[in-house]
Amino acid sequence: MLREIRELGFECAELSHGTRISLLPGILDAVAAGEMKISTLHNFCPLPMGVNNSAPNLYQFSDERPRERELALKYTLKTIEFAFRVKAPLVVLHSGSIEMKNYTEKLVEMVGRGEKETPKYKKLCTELEQKRDAKKEDCFSRVIEMLKQILPVAEGHGIQLGIENREALEELPLESDYKFLFRELASPNLVYWHDTGHAQIKENLGFIRHAMHLESLSDRLAGFHIHDVQPPGRDHCAPGSGMIDFAALKPCVKPEHIKVFEFSPGLTTEQAKAGVANIKGIWGEG
Repeated sequence: MLREIRELGFECAELSHGTRISLLPGILDAVAAGEMKISTLHNFCPLPMGVNNSAPNLYQFSDERPRERELALKYTLKTIEFAFRVKAPLVVLHSGSIEMKNYTEKLVEMVGRGEKETPKYKKLCTELEQKRDAKKEDCFSRVIEMLKQILPVAEGHGIQLGIENREALEELPLESDYKFLFRELASPNLVYWHDTGHAQIKENLGFIRHAMHLESLSDRLAGFHIHDVQPPGRDHCAPGSGMIDFAALKPCVKPEHIKVFEFSPGLTTEQAKAGVANIKGIWGEG
């Protein structure tokens, strides 16, 4: 797997939340032999025992059940330890969610049918925001308490924790919460991780302006998951094949930022290469 990535021209790879324990010996051998550097890990990595499919939300920091939070803590700490072993500087985290029904899927369907400007759509958005606000406090407090336990371990290993923006409107942090989060947890090891596809979907739904959101968090920005979106919500496409204005994001992009291409397995090698070339043509080689 890592050799194939290297042969595509990449020097580094992210180990994502679909990495099974059985793959670890080969990964460690490849890293030790200098065949590939690991840029990042995505929690949970490796997958918990008995889990065979990608499951980044299997256990959530926000869960009201203590046992679920304990498991989220356990496997996050294992991810940090593995990041240290493979010399990865950063772990990408999902922060949890608000316990409520799924509005995101319904809203994406409505936008796809051209119903974004209808009274029904606006009413549903208002209902979502009211329910989120009513339920958010306890869920977000649990997230902060979990991060307070995890951060000292990350600091001790010299690893940053990247809080990823999410595409689902029910997931945390909400865009309005990031400034509070970074004030509450001022550690330089807690940083912002920007997923271009997730932000674009939220713009398509009318909840944020993609470039403005990125600029507002540029002082804590550590890196990107890069992929494009075909309207209204099909993500993990090759950059240049969708609707994201990557040139508008360029002012926030720095050479030291980690840049991970997060593509659908359905892309051909040629499509992936074209997407990488598209970004390099806009953002430069760094």
